[in-house]
Order: sequence, then structure tokens, then C-alpha cells
Amino acid sequence: MATSVRSLAKKLGSVRVKLKIKTVFLLTKAHDQTLIGKTKDVAKWLLSKERGVPYVVYVEDTLEHNKAFDAAGILEDNPEYEGRLKYWNNELAKRKPHTFDFVVTLGGDGTVLYASWLFQSVVPPVLSFALGSLGFLTKFDFNQYQDTLTKAFRDGVTISLRLRFEGTIMRSQRRPDDVERRDLVEELEGEEGDDHRTHKPDKTFEILNDIVVDRGPNPTMSTIELFGDEEHLTTVQADGICVATPTGSTAYNLAAGGSLCHPENPVILVTAICAHTLSFRPVILPDSMVLRIGVPYDARANSWVSFDGRERVELCPGDYVTVSASRYPFANVMPPGRRSEDWINSLSRTLQWNSRQRQKAFNEWEENAGEKDADDLQTQNRAGEGHGGLT
Repeated sequence: MATSVRSLAKKLGSVRVKLKIKTVFLLTKAHDQTLIGKTKDVAKWLLSKERGVPYVVYVEDTLEHNKAFDAAGILEDNPEYEGRLKYWNNELAKRKPHTFDFVVTLGGDGTVLYASWLFQSVVPPVLSFALGSLGFLTKFDFNQYQDTLTKAFRDGVTISLRLRFEGTIMRSQRRPDDVERRDLVEELEGEEGDDHRTHKPDKTFEILNDIVVDRGPNPTMSTIELFGDEEHLTTVQADGICVATPTGSTAYNLAAGGSLCHPENPVILVTAICAHTLSFRPVILPDSMVLRIGVPYDARANSWVSFDGRERVELCPGDYVTVSASRYPFANVMPPGRRSEDWINSLSRTLQWNSRQRQKAFNEWEENAGEKDADDLQTQNRAGEGHGGLT
């Protein structure tokens, strides 16, 4: 699966994809009044007969009766929009993603992450306008939205397929004949080969940034078993562990001391959060590996797992989470130009990456040093005159 997604991403990155767009999904922060006004402007612009195509525009169902959006006023002023202004909810996005041909977000990186969260299977191409505080995923200037959307719909778009992870919570099955103390390492090392049904799946999530297993409200650190494919990699004693996608390398992973990673690298980043041993260093693993992160049966306390910082679920002793490359990547629309240059610019703009005052040139330093020595000598001579000394 990881190899197939990687191959498709490489092909799409070098071509401009022309899409037949009829249905547009608009996403914004429903509690931000300024953004609601901008969403209204975009919706009216898309619905206008000047576009030449009778686009169907979906906005969040909470805007149907929102005074700032004024859906009734839009339809009253333009009766021809009737039936073309529609409303989406979480269930529609989750169950019927093929309803939408194109997604437009207005906000920051958090809004883009929310778009990923809404589409838990197939993700339509997502074009993001920068109206938030961060800008790793928001690539387009809102002031030029008319020109940007016109060119995207008419000429096509360049798409970056961002790797997503599929995380599944596996619950330990309690059996009445259990007498001996169970060992999670023995179970997971032998589960694949012997087909022992020691665990059963509970919930599955598609994530764009990271999966974090931590100690939650417990005052003591977590004990976590980490497996790669069928091998037991290590036992982690820390506040938690962060497993990040390349896109998520600039999020919690970076704050925990993990490496920056270009979003098109096919890798999994594993970083401990405040590890008990100073020798635990962040590791980068291939995206073809399947990780399992579990709470041992003899752990002192439960752990908690979160998916892109949204869903938060308690893990009891014996439970674990599988992490693997998803078959549903995130289709991020990119501006034309060199993609690596865009990523480096994002680091410099957002993180002030490696920003410092430049050293002076060597020749200039010599001249300044000579002038300083001369000034020091004159100062010493004046001091000698003032005290009757020789000059």
C-alpha cells in the first residue's frame, strides 16, 4: 500500500491535473465572524452565472441560519441559486466523500487538518487559503481567490499527495480461562504467526499529522511497548510517544525534539516525549513498516491515545494501537513552481528557521579590529597624560 501511494504521488507531482468540477465543498471556522463573511463572498462568487458553470456549493449546515452568512438573503436576492446552495455535515463528508469534487478551506493549518479529519476515506483535492496563524499547509493568498480559483478550475492543479496514517485501536480480549499472567510482548510477537485472537479491533482513524500515546492525567510516566512489524523494538518509559507523518514533522514532533522532514519523504517519525533515558533518540522508519504501540499488562497506569489532537481514547493494560500508511492520502493542491523551495520558505517564514545575524566578512573584521586597537592605544595614551605618565 505504501509503495502504491508513493508511486502515484511521484506521478502527480510532475503533471497538472485537469478536473471536471461541479460540486465545491467550502470549509471555514464557523465561530469566526470575519471568516464567515469571506465564506459568503466565495459562495456567491462561485454561484454567480458569470462563472459559466452552474456550480453546486456546499457550506457547513451551521451556516444555514447564521445571521452573518444570511443564506435566506442570498437566495432571496438571487432565486436562481435555489437548489445550488447546499449544506454538509460530518456524516455526509464521512459517508459520501464522492459527493464533492473540490474542497476550498479558509483558515489556518488547523482548518486543513479538520478537512482531513472530516474525510476519513477518499479526500477530494484541497485548496487552502491562508487566513490563520500558521502557513505550512495554506499555500494561497485569499486576496487573489477569484484569480486562483479561476485558473485552478480552468487550467488544472498540481497535487501533492500527503501521506496519512491509519491508526486502529486493538482491545485486549479477556478470557475466563486466563490464569497465568499475560505478556504483551509474547502475544504480539506470536500473534501474526499463530493466529491467536488475543485482541480485537475497536476504532480506526485516518490522520494527517500524528498519533500520540501519552500518560494522560496520570502523575507517573507511561510504560509503552513499541513494535515494528513483528519485532519488539524497545520499551519506552516517558511521558509519551509521538508517531508523526512527514507533514506532521513541524507539529508536536518538532516540539518534542524530533527532526524536520520534507513532506514528500516516505517515512514514519518516532519521537519520545520527555523520555526517562537520555539515550532515547528520535528515529525515522520506512512507511512500509507497521508499528504497534501497546500498554503492557503490568503497567502502573493506563495510557491515552489521540489522533491529530482530536479523538482521545483511553488505553488499558494489554491494549495497543497499530499505525500504518493509509490507502487514502491527503490531496493537497500546490501553487506552481518548485515544491522544495515552497517548503523551505514555509520554514523560514513560520519558524524563523536558522535565522541569525550574519557574521561580517573577514577583511571587514580585520579593518574594524585595527581601528579598535588604534582607539585603545589613544585611550591609554590620554590616560597616561592625565596621570603624569609617559606617552
